[in-house]
Amino acid sequence: MQQRGGDSTYGMGFCLDSELQYWDSMLNEAYRQLRAVRQASDADLPDNLAVQADTLRNMQRAWITYRDTRCGHEASLWQGGTGAGPASISCMMQLTAEQALYLLALYSGEG
Repeated sequence: MQQRGGDSTYGMGFCLDSELQYWDSMLNEAYRQLRAVRQASDADLPDNLAVQADTLRNMQRAWITYRDTRCGHEASLWQGGTGAGPASISCMMQLTAEQALYLLALYSGEG
């Protein structure tokens, strides 16, 4: 945002979206690795206990719904103004980063 034009609504949105893409990539990789670990762990358990991979998937799906709803609300606070875009992207970036770090912490605990 320190670049020329970065203080415009478009510039802020572009910058925030770039960081969102970074965190989204980190989140997807952490989820993929953690899910593989959970599936391997489930393979050694009786069916009634082999739920780690499924609960991880369900948690992630619920989190996506929460993230989208919360960030939609953030955008609504701008009541249709031009700040809605950057507010929504900023929210998505922050929550995605937090979730990526959470999944990475879970995965690193497996090592």
